[in-house]
Amino acid sequence: MGTAAGNTAAQLAARTARGLGRAIDRIGQVTAWLMLALVLLVAGNVLGRYLLGFSSVAAQELEWHLLVPIALLGLAYGIRRGGHVRVDVFYEHFGTRLQAAVDLLTALLTLLFALVAIQLSIPYVEQAYWIGEGSPDPGGLPHRFIIKGCLPIGFLLLALQGLQMALESALRLAGRDREAATAAGHR
Repeated sequence: MGTAAGNTAAQLAARTARGLGRAIDRIGQVTAWLMLALVLLVAGNVLGRYLLGFSSVAAQELEWHLLVPIALLGLAYGIRRGGHVRVDVFYEHFGTRLQAAVDLLTALLTLLFALVAIQLSIPYVEQAYWIGEGSPDPGGLPHRFIIKGCLPIGFLLLALQGLQMALESALRLAGRDREAATAAGHR
C-alpha cells in the first residue's frame, strides 16, 4: 500500500473511531440522565411507602426497567472512559507496540463477544414481543419486550465501542499515534 493510500486509510480509521467515540459519549450522557431519573424514582417510592403508606407495583418495576438500560447502554461508555476493572500487572511494563497489540486483541474479542450476544438475544426479544409479555404481577408494567429490547441495543453499542478501540489500537500499532490520540478523543 502506498503512502497516500496508507494516509487515507489512517485518516478514515481515525475519523470513524472519532465518530464512534462521540456517539458512545452522547449515549453515556443520556445514561447519566437515566441515573438521575432512577434516583428520583427510588426516593419517591421510598417516601411514598414509608411516609404516605402508598406503594405501586408499576413504580417499583419501573426502577429495574430503568436499571436495565442504564447498565446495558452505559456499558460501552464505561469501557470508553476506562471505568472497567483491569489488571495492569504485566501490561504497564509492555512497550507501546505490545500494548497496542494487546489492546487490539482485546478490542476484537470484545467485538466478537458483543456480536454473539446480539445474535443470541434477538430471538429472546422476539419471543417476548410475539407473546405480548408483560408483568406477571397485578398492576405491573406491560410490554416487557421493550426492556428486553435493550439487550441487543446494549451489545450493539458494546460492539461499536469494540470497533472504536480496534481502530484506535490498529492506528497505534501502525505507528499512527497522532491519529490514534485524536480518535481516542485526546489532543
